[in-house]
Amino acid sequence: MRRLRYSVAVTLDGYIAGPNGEYDWIVADPAIDFAALYRQFDAAVMGRKTFETAIQQGGSGEMPGMEVVVFSRTLRPQDHPKVTVLPGDPARVVAGMKDRPGKDIWLFGGGALFRTLLDAALVDTIELGVMPVLLGQGIPLLPGAAAQTRLRLTDSTRLPSGILMLKYDVERPAEPL
Repeated sequence: MRRLRYSVAVTLDGYIAGPNGEYDWIVADPAIDFAALYRQFDAAVMGRKTFETAIQQGGSGEMPGMEVVVFSRTLRPQDHPKVTVLPGDPARVVAGMKDRPGKDIWLFGGGALFRTLLDAALVDTIELGVMPVLLGQGIPLLPGAAAQTRLRLTDSTRLPSGILMLKYDVERPAEPL
């Protein structure tokens, strides 16, 4: 079964974007092999705000070699033919994607979408690039009140730039016998 992996840059104080969605605070580090990272996925899911931020930065929202699904109740699919825009329930759609054969699915962005899919027990791993930056305000990694979620650290790496790469598996409660 495919895994849903939330792979995201985050500030030391827990923000995934500045107050207006900006991400100019992300530290560049040549030790990060983005091509290798991209090869691990064949699909990406994101929320409308993340998608619109990508468009504002001059992109089309597409990610070469990946199916891109954008969850939005306001975007018109015909206006964005290079991606799939869906107004429906993200949990139902992502559960269906996980059941199909393929590589892992990148939960590319959106704290609200992360919250929805985490609450639906669909997120398998959380992979953080913790930037040596404090913003003081912005879009939080996990907005809103949350039910407690236990994580198990599976990998950690300190890069020369000061970035900490942390990988956690989301622990699921044991199924009753």
